[in-house]
Amino acid sequence: MQHPLKLTAVEVHAEGEPGRVITHGMPDLPGSSVFEKMQWMRANADHIRHLMLREPRGYPALCCNALVPPCDPRADAGFIIMEQSEYAPMSGSNTICVVTVLLETGLLPMVEPVTRLTLETPAGLITVEATCTNGKVTRVKFMNVPAFALHLDAPLEVPGLGRVPVDIAWGGMFYVLADADRLGVDLAPDNGAEVTRVSEAIRAAALAQLPVVHPENPGLTGPTITNLYGAP
Repeated sequence: MQHPLKLTAVEVHAEGEPGRVITHGMPDLPGSSVFEKMQWMRANADHIRHLMLREPRGYPALCCNALVPPCDPRADAGFIIMEQSEYAPMSGSNTICVVTVLLETGLLPMVEPVTRLTLETPAGLITVEATCTNGKVTRVKFMNVPAFALHLDAPLEVPGLGRVPVDIAWGGMFYVLADADRLGVDLAPDNGAEVTRVSEAIRAAALAQLPVVHPENPGLTGPTITNLYGAP
């Protein structure tokens, strides 16, 4: 039987993208790194993600972040990112939300006009500069973990689409990228259902045909998300 949880969370967004942040009440998560804590949580405490992201407390667009003690002595704080379908190792919008909560709630001291922090994510350490005015965070700049490509213009056989050239790259998560214009897919809001269908077909095919592993951490695999791009 799971012990009852009493979680305290702050609602926040990064230019409209919501990223709820759990500030208190998280159980102790074993692990010698935030990545290991994330792995343990995924295997043993995934009910917290469901509790935060599913109705009635959550909704499809929401992400959630759990503040955890850092393991790296260079870090000021750690956090675990929970999304609707996965635990993302690193996310820019969620980082912005976490930094805003850490400073505006006083969990970490705010220094105006610029507060500098180091945060431990499951993907590794990131450095942050937060512009602060009158007790508010007005801008967050961060140096992400190193990005790199593992496949460029690789052929992918996608059911219903045929052979699709794709790139697979890491930028804190493994993305499979495809040119929507070459696929004849209009990247417009009223075409959302088709964008979703094509994206998921490409992701599933890439995961089966072009699986990738991070060269420095074999626990990071993918791709787990599709990025369609097109002309402006």
